[in-house]
Amino acid sequence: MTQVLAIDQGTTSSRAILFGADMAPGASAQQEFTQHYPASGWVEHDADEIWDSVVATCRAALEKGGVAASDVAAIGITNQRETVVLWDRETGKPVHRAIVWQDRRTAEMCARLKAAGHEAMVQEKTGLLLDPYFSGTKLAWLLENVDGARAMAEAGRLAFGTVDSWLIWKMTGGAAHVTDATNAARTLLYNIREGRWDAEICDLLNIPMGVLPAVKDCAADFGVTDPAILGAAIPILGVAGDQQAATVGQACFQPGMLKSTYGTGCFALLNTGDTLVRSQNRMLGTIAYQFDGKPTYALEGSIFIAGAVVQWLRDGLKIIGSAAETGPMAEAADPGQRLYLVPAFTGLGAPYWDPDCRGAIHGLVRNSGPAEFARAALESVGYQTRDLWEAMTADWPGAGDGTVRVDGGMSASDWTMQFLADILGAPVDRPKVLETTALGAAWIAGMRAGVYPDADGFAATWAVDQTFTPRMDDAERSSRYAGWQDAVARTLSRR
Repeated sequence: MTQVLAIDQGTTSSRAILFGADMAPGASAQQEFTQHYPASGWVEHDADEIWDSVVATCRAALEKGGVAASDVAAIGITNQRETVVLWDRETGKPVHRAIVWQDRRTAEMCARLKAAGHEAMVQEKTGLLLDPYFSGTKLAWLLENVDGARAMAEAGRLAFGTVDSWLIWKMTGGAAHVTDATNAARTLLYNIREGRWDAEICDLLNIPMGVLPAVKDCAADFGVTDPAILGAAIPILGVAGDQQAATVGQACFQPGMLKSTYGTGCFALLNTGDTLVRSQNRMLGTIAYQFDGKPTYALEGSIFIAGAVVQWLRDGLKIIGSAAETGPMAEAADPGQRLYLVPAFTGLGAPYWDPDCRGAIHGLVRNSGPAEFARAALESVGYQTRDLWEAMTADWPGAGDGTVRVDGGMSASDWTMQFLADILGAPVDRPKVLETTALGAAWIAGMRAGVYPDADGFAATWAVDQTFTPRMDDAERSSRYAGWQDAVARTLSRR
């Protein structure tokens, strides 16, 4: 058994990819699912629909690859982080739609907690800030607003989990209520210094600790699938949140290595080794991965809208038919115009953490058109990454050689990656295997199963496909970035 099945459960779709003995991606399947927007700034998913999409894609990948479930050595799971599922242990049914990481409904709750002086304590223990992005306040909202939820939780009937926990619970037929350290670290409830759920924070948010899953290493025995689901009992041996899985997939195992993933949002992680850096620049401290009970820490910067801005051009403005059109359009845009699109559709993430501001376009003139909008959209990703870069290097000067390893769907755009290198003034490496998130999950599980090499052996297989080097001169880079900073300052909410 040398096949590993990676489940990559994302914000807009679920994918399943088979990886062979050589760790190369093989047969795969992908399925989108519904995004629900019940109110301004609210985003929800149907957890049952997510589960159905995962089962369907796993079965489809196995069929396409001509692989029997009995030939799969292990399953690795990577998932959208911070999204909250709360379900009934007896019926297996969610008590509410899943509240997605992008959701901002708890902004007022976070503001109250900040005003009461709790943020310093929370940051010290969790590495996180008081923001609606994280799971804890979402769970608190569900317990307060779903009829009967609090009584059921206190009676021990409800289970909370991020999407990994939900999938494992379903795959094991309810036998395992577990998560891994990287997902736990994103809940706002987990003390990443001490490696345990934090009673003080749970008490602050009025969350009964009985709803929380057991926390394991990324490579661990998470349970075995019910044979009825895929045709055989397969051990689940690897779990990591999507950005941490991408960090592993990019082989960023040494302190100072930096990766940036461009999917729906953009997430940059800087490996800081055994040092948990308390950011002075509104970055997040988090767990990059955890093996053998030992966490490796990271600084993280989170951008809420990256690839989603291209979806907005397609689905909202309807000025493109596919993402591939944006690069040529940006190339053809009027070089005399300098539009700045601040894509704060659900507020701004790091380093601003402003949940109340909304998107804006600055610099419009009479002949601004689709090409200029496309260029501004792609440039917004580079500018936001520069914001993270500036904050991270100020927090931790040991940021490697300055090279950024990129992955995610948007990294396939040569135009966008060249602009990223230009505005950072640093090389950008795009790997040969772009499926780094799924690869990371597959390697963790396959390493645990004994079919893949250790971290050093895995790192030796990492290969660059293309390096983008800066072409923009320093004066132009500084001028453009100053314009971006001005646009953001004009966009931030005035509270």
